[in-house]
Amino acid sequence: QVQLVESGGGLVQAGGSLRLSCAASGRTFSFAPMGWFRQAPGKEREFVAVISAGGITAYANSVKGRFAVSRDSAKNTVYLQMNSLKPEDTAVYYCATGRGLTPSSASAYDYWGQGTQVTVSS
Repeated sequence: QVQLVESGGGLVQAGGSLRLSCAASGRTFSFAPMGWFRQAPGKEREFVAVISAGGITAYANSVKGRFAVSRDSAKNTVYLQMNSLKPEDTAVYYCATGRGLTPSSASAYDYWGQGTQVTVSS
């Protein structure tokens, strides 16, 4: 079993920054991709970013150049640095891990955190 706990969300003005953290416990963390997803009210959960066990990253086009994902395997923690935030970034952000073949798809992930709210005011 893997447990994931997100933190770092909050209210920020447009143009501001936040750093989300996802602390993992249990086995397999070091060898599995870690993904970030978000879900805004009335919308489907969407892919934000992913980092492989080897540190390879990928991003949704909507956040590319503004967000950066990183991981600290010694601390069992993955981070999402969010800069130049926009009101459309407002959502609940989730981290997840799993071994599915399509890292941009939510179906590839077996374990999810409870989510942390990010609200960007205009």
